[in-house]
Amino acid sequence: MVNTTLVIMAAGIGSRFGKGIKQLAPMSPNGEIIMDYSIYDAKRAGFNKVVFIIRKDIEQEFKSVIGDRIRGAIDVDYVFQSIDDLPEGFTVPAGRTKPWGTGQAVLCCRGVVNEPFAIINADDYYGREAFEKLHDFLVNSYEKTEDGKLHMAMAGFILKNTLSKSGTVTRGICVGEDGKLQRIVETTGIKEEDGKIICDNPEVESWVNRDSLVSMNMWAAGPEFIEVLHNGFREFLASGEGDPMKKEYLVPNVVGDLLREKKADVAILPTQDSWIGITYHEDLALAQAGFAKMIADGKYPEKLWEK
Repeated sequence: MVNTTLVIMAAGIGSRFGKGIKQLAPMSPNGEIIMDYSIYDAKRAGFNKVVFIIRKDIEQEFKSVIGDRIRGAIDVDYVFQSIDDLPEGFTVPAGRTKPWGTGQAVLCCRGVVNEPFAIINADDYYGREAFEKLHDFLVNSYEKTEDGKLHMAMAGFILKNTLSKSGTVTRGICVGEDGKLQRIVETTGIKEEDGKIICDNPEVESWVNRDSLVSMNMWAAGPEFIEVLHNGFREFLASGEGDPMKKEYLVPNVVGDLLREKKADVAILPTQDSWIGITYHEDLALAQAGFAKMIADGKYPEKLWEK
């Protein structure tokens, strides 16, 4: 059996849990949150471990909300993202309070995740199909490399299935060929108006449409990708590019660089599942209604972790 791990990026959760923390809003009368459903789908797909990336200051609260509750259903581990967890010779710029992004978050798993793994956001619902496809890739395909390239995969969602009715969203717009990712463009301000997709990037807006494939930050890779992040983080910090107060080391940007340098091969695994998330306050009721319908349709039990 091939061990596979689900890595959940949850360090962005606020320091005080409460009604204002969208990742922890209950999605069902039993109190399950979005992460519960992601972990449930991942376990059904074959993943046998979950690693939460959190901040140290929320460890006990996080465990009480979800970690301890699922511990009997799947192996659980934790790593901690910290703004001052930097390579030797680097220090946090005076006045910076923002963490270093998803690339640094996944890098925190170095030495803990030594098996094939998938990455997801804490506050996005992805659907069972995507987990099944990523798990199948990790078990059967990821080690098949050509010319020493990293072999990775991403879940490709259809843009129209990932839009918010309450406002704009940010998505990685994907350009693919023969099932392989050629380019990914992180794009802000995406919404639909009169059947047309508009966004903040005029070049992307000229060709993107409702059926374009997008990334929802759901990736699959082997542990060697963590080593790539480790080596690249020092280069990112030393480059001097970007605002030192705000710049972020992001997984999509790292993958994009690997593609341009022909150091990676990224399979696009299309999924028809619809995203559920809480970008805006108005999304909460819609998300809860979506989960209620899935429970009523028998897609999920009323109590996910009932023994």
